[in-house]
Amino acid sequence: MAHATAPDGVRLHYEEAGSGTPLVFVHEFAGDWRSWEPQMRHFSRYYRVITYSARGFKPSDVPQDPAAYSQAHARDDVIAVLDHLGIDRAHVVGLSMGGFAALHVGIAHPRRTRSLVIAGCGYGAAPDQRPKFERECEAAAQRFETQGAEAARQYALGPTRVQYQNKDPRGWAEFAAQLGEHDWRGQANTMRGVQMKRPSLWELVDEMQRIDIPTLIVTGDEDDPCLEPALLMKRSIPTAGLVVLPQSGHTINLEESDAFNRALLEFFMRVETGRWGRRDTRSVGTGILGFR
Repeated sequence: MAHATAPDGVRLHYEEAGSGTPLVFVHEFAGDWRSWEPQMRHFSRYYRVITYSARGFKPSDVPQDPAAYSQAHARDDVIAVLDHLGIDRAHVVGLSMGGFAALHVGIAHPRRTRSLVIAGCGYGAAPDQRPKFERECEAAAQRFETQGAEAARQYALGPTRVQYQNKDPRGWAEFAAQLGEHDWRGQANTMRGVQMKRPSLWELVDEMQRIDIPTLIVTGDEDDPCLEPALLMKRSIPTAGLVVLPQSGHTINLEESDAFNRALLEFFMRVETGRWGRRDTRSVGTGILGFR
């Protein structure tokens, strides 16, 4: 079993397939390294593809110390995996919790990235939602600690997961079963240390405006907590494009894997051929029709 080691000694299980330009996939809170299987199979035909389990998610280490979990740790663990594999620059793709990590890698380590894909990113990001989000995070952490499998079952049936269940009951059942195999202490620590305490996207606007890396934002149109944050990132990151998948929820890389993969493949091709640039400033104006 292959492991990379983070600077604080935490071991991160990873898997890779294919060869060529590297892609790194960073999973969401309800997933682990297995969550990217449709992308591993598709993109390994063209790229060197890596995925890993975040700290707190087996078979990576599950630190018992809550201080071992933070947004900074999540960001730096991406770099630790790249360093271990001797990769100088990679396309970095993240979903939800992983999307936040990808964004922070782009802000802090732009020279290590070829591009960013930030998908399903924004839970709890709106300033007026922070107190509510923090209360829900603490309630979820306590539920994972005390009820384990029942908490996982409820989480898999959240309002942005039912779209997946309705479209693909078999795929959703596999997703829910894998979530049910997680370490409950790791879930609780991640919820409190990473999810609850990460900075709001609205606090990162200045940093996002300085991003010069090709960036693709992807969201489902029924993933309500991520719609406004997706627009915020599109408007703030000068190199950003936005894809919205119709009648889709939060687990979009699994729920709509074909559409998700097509969008990413076209994006990577445009990046690698130099055809993905900054937004034309003429398209950013106060008028509507162009007449004054």
